[in-house]
Amino acid sequence: MDGVDVAAAELRLDGDVLDLRPLGSTTVAYPPDLHRDLLAALPPGECSAAELCRLDTLVGQHFAAAAKAGLELADGRAHLVASLGQTLYHWVEDGKARGTLQIGQPAWIAEATGLPVVSDLRARDVAAGGHGAPLAGVLDALWLADEPGPGVALNIGGIANITVVGGERPLAYDTGPGNALIDLAAARITGRPQDTDGAIAASGTVRTDLLDVLLADEYYRLAPPKSTGKERFNAEHLDRALARIGTEVDGADLLATLTELTARTVADACRAEGAVRVVASGGGVHNPVLLAALRRLLDAPVLVSDELGLPSDGKEALLTALLGFLTWHGTYGNTPGTTGAAGPRLLGSITPGAGPLRLPAPAVHQPSRLRVQPGDTA
Repeated sequence: MDGVDVAAAELRLDGDVLDLRPLGSTTVAYPPDLHRDLLAALPPGECSAAELCRLDTLVGQHFAAAAKAGLELADGRAHLVASLGQTLYHWVEDGKARGTLQIGQPAWIAEATGLPVVSDLRARDVAAGGHGAPLAGVLDALWLADEPGPGVALNIGGIANITVVGGERPLAYDTGPGNALIDLAAARITGRPQDTDGAIAASGTVRTDLLDVLLADEYYRLAPPKSTGKERFNAEHLDRALARIGTEVDGADLLATLTELTARTVADACRAEGAVRVVASGGGVHNPVLLAALRRLLDAPVLVSDELGLPSDGKEALLTALLGFLTWHGTYGNTPGTTGAAGPRLLGSITPGAGPLRLPAPAVHQPSRLRVQPGDTA
């Protein structure tokens, strides 16, 4: 929720092989006021219809500015914009996803760029009985199809998720908090919503009493596929855990403990899937304390996706581009085994650009491989 990740990519379908060439990526930060209001709208905060309308509009306008930055990465030439949206609420009840809400009105993107926009990419999977997340399984299953397995592609965003490739069945799920609780605690301690380079956590000691309380959350024992979000792992969740131990926790010790929580829950999931290698991406890979903890807890090697040609900072934005491309070409954008959906589905809604909507002829083959071509990974 700090800003909008943007990537430009050239995608071409060659039979059942999809070639992806990164053209660059960047992040367009949210203005401080919008960032504050988005955080305030998250549970357990309240969000009225008026505030929801305002945020949907302001985020849509910010996405439009971000799409223009993406166009610059593509030298001003693009056929399509894809927007995953800003998740405000992910409704899970009794282990089943009931609905999901991403804001950022796509009409603003279409108006600003003149390009058609594929958006609302999670809802169809939820309607088909899936969790609508993590959608990264689509990219990971194609990208790592020829790698030794079972391998795990790990994304450490606000929530951490894994995709298992080469195992007994396609599988992807959210493991629990990635950076969400770490960022929350860092904001309380320093006023900045991140522990840069894990420096504060590195100076602290893991409080095992607090760690045990946090690990007792029932989410970690639910069977996959499963999904979660900041509606569960939020300030209220952290405050309940702190209240249960009944003693004050030093700021550095709190961050050391929350970093260990993320590493432990991710490592537990990777071990449960028999991972022979873990390929990590997302903002969490810039936290050396978190990466070191993962490597300590896992026997399998932990790589960063850049080492295999896919930029870790731009990976989620490249996933969004891939999902938009698949919808545009009439091919499925979900992997049922990874989200729990009843079957493969075309994802998203399309908002026309400046001219009539002209889709290409549907692809003859569903892609089965992804080749990452050399490109600009900056």
